[in-house]
Amino acid sequence: MPLWPVYTGTNEPHDGITLLPPPPPWRAFNGGPVLDPPDATADADAVSPDRTHRAETYRATAQTVQLVNAALYLRRPLLVTGPPGTGKSSLVYAVARELGLGPVLRWNITSRSTLHDGLYQYDPLSRLYAARNAPAAEAGIEDHLRLGPLGTALLPYARPRALLIDEIDKSDLDLPNDLLNVLEEGQYEIPELIRTARDTPTAEVMIDGTDQRVAVEGGRVRCRTFPFVVLTSNGEREFPPAFLRRCVTLRLRQPDDRHLADIVRAHFDGEPDAYAQTLISRFLSRVGGGDLATDQLLNAIYLARSSGLDVDSLDELAEQLMPYLSEASPTDAF
Repeated sequence: MPLWPVYTGTNEPHDGITLLPPPPPWRAFNGGPVLDPPDATADADAVSPDRTHRAETYRATAQTVQLVNAALYLRRPLLVTGPPGTGKSSLVYAVARELGLGPVLRWNITSRSTLHDGLYQYDPLSRLYAARNAPAAEAGIEDHLRLGPLGTALLPYARPRALLIDEIDKSDLDLPNDLLNVLEEGQYEIPELIRTARDTPTAEVMIDGTDQRVAVEGGRVRCRTFPFVVLTSNGEREFPPAFLRRCVTLRLRQPDDRHLADIVRAHFDGEPDAYAQTLISRFLSRVGGGDLATDQLLNAIYLARSSGLDVDSLDELAEQLMPYLSEASPTDAF
């Protein structure tokens, strides 16, 4: 029998993803030939020290562990909302590292982002140029097409890929609705490949983040295991009810004193000293007046440990490093 939770939040890598039960009948997929994710048993994003550090030092709350597991079991996207600096984007790296899901695929959303951007990019001009300078047989569409982060996540991998769709609230109003069908059905089409499928039924296309190529049959992609999708939002807008119904929603709050102390221990590999405890207390007392990000506190503690400044100078520096992120005045006292 599978064990709940599969994701434990302990930051100890394990192969518990194989303990997931079969998906609900309405979330079962049957994509093409099974693909193994790149470096499936390695630390996610091991080539990026910054992202590896974020994964190793992330400290999940009990609520976070519960809702991550709900998203994994139900094969649903996880919508994570909360103030800046509460670890919304770090969560996906921690889950990917613990469960061995391979490098995290990341799609950074802007007001100009479209569903097409996330699925694949095709450059017809480069293909036209290549066709003029190469025999027709060598001017295939697949050489000018690359799958995007969402398109790559929906390939038929043996175990789920991890996908971060960051700051979905910055998107055009239509993007959440455009995502509905793709995230519900776990599949999409590439019209440029469908048009040539009679002559070229299988196309070898590049995937997001690497030069690796995968086979796409008939211009259609369908996942076999639904990816672990995390969408983050700073709460700058409301989402359509139909979109929210298809997501598991996690609302993060500012950490309390015990959680902050755990975060400081994780980042600095030891107990917070007396001055760090003072900064934590100041940080917590100030949170009520406006938004603060945890990394502001970490920056202040790091400089307190490494700069050699006297206490008065450190107090002045901490005041400048921990300004409010909201409309509150950055010069207000702690």
